[in-house]
Amino acid sequence: MMKKRVLVVDDEPDIRELLTITLEQMGLEVVTAAKLAKARKLLESEDFDLCLTDMKMPDGNGLELVDYIQMAIPHLPVAMITAHGNIEIAVDALKKGAFDFISKPLQLMRLRNIVQSALQLKRDDSDNPVTPETVLLGESPVIETLKQQIRRVARSQAPIFISGESGSGKELVARAIHFLGARANGPFIPVNCGAIPSELMESEFFGHKKGSFTGAHQDKQGLFQAANGGTLLLDEVADLPLPMQVKLLRAIQEKSIRPVGAEEEVPVDVRILSATHKDLPKEIEKNLFRQDLYYRINVIELQVPSLRERKEDIPLLVNHFLEQFARESGSTTPHLSDNALATLQRHPFPGNIRELENTLERAFTLCESTQIDAEHLGLPDTCLLTREKVRDEGAEDFAAAGFASLDDYLAEVEKQIILSALEKNRWNKIATAEKLGISFRQIRHKLKKYGIE
Repeated sequence: MMKKRVLVVDDEPDIRELLTITLEQMGLEVVTAAKLAKARKLLESEDFDLCLTDMKMPDGNGLELVDYIQMAIPHLPVAMITAHGNIEIAVDALKKGAFDFISKPLQLMRLRNIVQSALQLKRDDSDNPVTPETVLLGESPVIETLKQQIRRVARSQAPIFISGESGSGKELVARAIHFLGARANGPFIPVNCGAIPSELMESEFFGHKKGSFTGAHQDKQGLFQAANGGTLLLDEVADLPLPMQVKLLRAIQEKSIRPVGAEEEVPVDVRILSATHKDLPKEIEKNLFRQDLYYRINVIELQVPSLRERKEDIPLLVNHFLEQFARESGSTTPHLSDNALATLQRHPFPGNIRELENTLERAFTLCESTQIDAEHLGLPDTCLLTREKVRDEGAEDFAAAGFASLDDYLAEVEKQIILSALEKNRWNKIATAEKLGISFRQIRHKLKKYGIE
């Protein structure tokens, strides 16, 4: 079996020697270059499985080599060696497509972890197994774009920030990134940051030692240690209290944690993915989220589209959920009538895919035949048709439009204006209120009045 080959690019002879000895001990073949020009020639003429490059070189910098590799050999993972504390350069490298980075002075255990992870990447994305964890249902343009982005970021260790509305599938995206990447064989640990009591957060994230506080009857492993060698998803990261944000930032930067009551830090090898439905820049403006943590977790951002932006995927999603319900209950898979499907495609789905799933599960339960009709869905189909007529045709005869009074008609017009503004502002209430020229208190009252969640 042929040895895997690593190209080491560094102008310091001592660093080249240290890297060569370490990598050869791992059973790898090592080729070195002291300048970028030689590195490019080697990359043009020979095959490598990994490239390690220093930042500062006599004839340029390592970022240029990262750009070259991304353009000419995109399947080749490249890791950046940076000066201690130079996080900005490391982040730039990750944004350009570097697999990971390591700071000087070199920590050999960290180096070995990076190399082992990088060598597990497949050269061709088509070799990746199709599993429930890696499949995002949908064929719409926005979903196809998202799938391409997932395949690309899965090949790096860069922290990924996943934004999108509640119920849009952010955790599914995180799972796909994990299972398509080099850490697929490691653990995937999702944690809802808003569900942990603030007084238990440090213990939950970092673990604790026996006797460190009342009730600590034995040592406990934290979430970081549970995710060691894999991925930690910080779901609803915006809900973390500020004191915990400080500790989390340090753990991410230092790649080590200190359990409550412990005297020494414990190194951890974890990829951080984070997600929230909140607008983090707005949270920063309100001093509810630390800017330095935001920049650390948001090296690359993926935007998960709402169901309203991908309505052509509704039939595919409907079939998937109905087949799933039928399989779980051991019954025949029902089908939707044309009217029921039209009703679903008209509904705004503020709760996104989660709302669609719940709607179909309710209809599946209530339906006594093999066909689900519009009335089984429990959605206001008549009202939706009326809203379309009011919005698109500007009906002047409110009675003909199906309203009992002018007040009802005007209320529906106002509701449609609010819904439209909410959609344009990604359901941000503050931004919507500003756009409509009303106060935040007024928008809250109107949302409650019209039953808009």
